[in-house]
Parts: sequence; structure tokens; C-alpha cells
Amino acid sequence: MIAKLSKYKDIPQASIFLSGSKSESNRLLILQALYPDIEIENIASCDDTTVLQKALASQEDTLDIHHAGTAMRFLTAYLAATTQKEITLTGSSSMRQRPIGPLVAALRDMGAAITYTGKQGYPPLKIAPAALSGNVTIDASVSSQYISALALIGPYLKKGLTLTLTGNITSKPYIDMTLSLLSQIGVESTLKGQDIRILPLTKSKNIKIAVEGDWSSASYFYSLVALSKKRCVHLSSFKTNSLQADAALVSLYESLGVTTTAIDSQTIALSKNDTPLPAGFKADLTPSPDLAQTIAVTCFGLGIACHLTGLHTLKIKETDRLVALQNELTKLGAVVHITQDTLLLESHEIAFENRTQDIEIATYDDHRMAMAFGVLAELFCVTIQDPMVVTKSYPAFYSDLKKMGISADFC
Repeated sequence: MIAKLSKYKDIPQASIFLSGSKSESNRLLILQALYPDIEIENIASCDDTTVLQKALASQEDTLDIHHAGTAMRFLTAYLAATTQKEITLTGSSSMRQRPIGPLVAALRDMGAAITYTGKQGYPPLKIAPAALSGNVTIDASVSSQYISALALIGPYLKKGLTLTLTGNITSKPYIDMTLSLLSQIGVESTLKGQDIRILPLTKSKNIKIAVEGDWSSASYFYSLVALSKKRCVHLSSFKTNSLQADAALVSLYESLGVTTTAIDSQTIALSKNDTPLPAGFKADLTPSPDLAQTIAVTCFGLGIACHLTGLHTLKIKETDRLVALQNELTKLGAVVHITQDTLLLESHEIAFENRTQDIEIATYDDHRMAMAFGVLAELFCVTIQDPMVVTKSYPAFYSDLKKMGISADFC
């Protein structure tokens, strides 16, 4: 299947309700499984969260989480601490190429009974009952999800958990998010330097937690407004003090022509501003690497140079996102240079109105490739391969684009 996206109507203003953050929802689901007194509102409606919900409720001996990387990592730690029978945790072919060795090694150091059923260091995993305890050391430079997976089960352990982090901490805001959610349910924890201490918790608060709208999903509307001549979008539901690293969009996109204004306690307005565009855009995305594709495509659409750093985690996402970005932007005429952790897009002359060649954008089983490139329909017709990959994080993407005057023709 492909989708041909095109602008059919000029709608200067629209309102979009974004469902809950996948990152917050998935953390809260693990905590709810450990502490049933927790109630969750506005949970994410995406595939990754649905897969995790089903896995947590399943009585099967084999759990297939498909493409859901967060579910794989969080369930590995959760099952290692809680399972009463032997369970096989597996996923799609692409998931079986995503490393999980550092997390498994840390859990084994804590007493977990985990074996690889295929390639060492990668799913599938066979997880057997075991008693976990102790202090553990883990490399913090690979993925913050490994650390969050361990932190989420920390209060469930009889003596809690002490994590010693080595290397440079990557995507630290996601670790902060995990610790903040732990605090909301009554867990005492500290993060001092490279050490995290989590105290045990027998029973959580009887609490209802409303999940904030997903800032990663909001990024596509920031891009759309930046690429437009004059647009305004109202997005809800968002919080003043967000736990999500991708809330950095507010400052990142100000220089790309987008102003963010709070309408009320849960609604923000994105509007096109008159700020002159910079000759080149630079950003260290170490705290929020999921924004890299959106920003790179935005800069391409604006015709300006772009230099993004702090992207080392993109090599182990759904695909190698740096290579994928280089491949697809090059198809569109861009000149892109990548290293292991950087992307450099050269500036170029924009002549989208003369574009006649029908170029299909490959998505590589990666939802963010489809959405980041999809917003280019604001400038010219875009064809996206495997368009429904967006259901991984944002099932309503195409219907929400339609509210903005951009239609998707599936064939």
C-alpha cells in the first residue's frame, strides 16, 4: 500500500486533540501492573501501548510485541521480576535486530533467569522465575529505556534498587520522567550524579493520573506550521510543566518560524511568526533524539542548512534513522552527510512548485519516517510507502492532517 498526500484546501486554523503520550502511558502501565490501585486517564491509543496492554493481560507462554521497542525493554525487566512461569518474549524481524544485551546483562547481575533463544544480545528471550535483588551497574550511554525499565521494577523489589550509571547519560529527560511518575505513586527515589537509588514500596497511593498529550506527535504540526505561509493550530491536551523531553519543540521551532502560545491550562496554539529564517539551524538533540527526523525534514522544506548532533541512539531505533533520512532526503534532491551521531543537511534552492517526478518515500517499518515526510504535502504531493506504519504511535495522523486541509489517497 502507498498513500498519496496532497493539499486540497487552505485551512488557516484547526484544532487537534492529541491522545496521551506513549512514553508516559507505557511507564504507567508497568506501574499499574505492579500496583493495581493506580488509575490511568487519556492513555495513548497507539499500537505500542495496545501491544503492551495485551501482553500484560495475557496468560500465554509466548508474548509477541511486534515492533514495540519500549514494550520489549519494559516487559523484559517486568517479567524478570514477576513471572511465575517460563515465558518467551519475542517480536518482529526488525525487533530481533534491536540490541537488548546491556539490559539483560544488568538483570542477570540482579539474579534474573534470562536466556537468548537466537542471536546473543538480541530478542527473542526466554524468561524464567527468579528472585531479583542487589545493586547493579549499567552503561547509560546506549539507551535510557534500559535504565527506565530497571527503575520501574525498583520499588517492587524487597530492598529496592541502586543503579550505578557509567558513561554519558543519554536522553536523561526520559529517566527524569520515570522517576517523576514513581514519585507520583509514592516511591522515594534520588538521582545524584551517576547513582539512582529507589526505595521499596509495598502499596502505592490510590491515585488517578491523567496522561499528557504526546509532544512527539505534536512535532508534525510544528513542522506543518513552519512550512506554511500562514497557519495556526490549536493542540490539546498539554500541561504547563511537561515531563516529556520533546516539549523542547517550543524553543527549537521558535527560530524556524513557529510561536507557541498557551490558550488555557491544556491547550497551546502554534502560529507562524515573522522571524527571519537562519541560514542554518543547529541543535544538540541528545535529550530528544525522536525529533531529529521532523526537524531535518522541516529544514529541507525551508531550504536551510541543518546540523543535528547527539543522535547516536538513532542507530538502534526501528531502523537506522540516520541512514534512512539520508536515503530519502537524497531522493528529493538534498545533500546530506551523516556520521554515527550527527546529520548535516546542506542548504538548497527551493523549487517545489515545479516538481513533477513522483518519488516514493520509503518508511523502513518506522512510523516517524512516514509522519516526518508526510507533512511535506504542505509544499508538494508526497507518496509514502507502507503509510499505516503510523499506527505504531499515532493512528489518527492522516485524519488529523485532513483537518488541516491535507488529504491521503490510499492505494
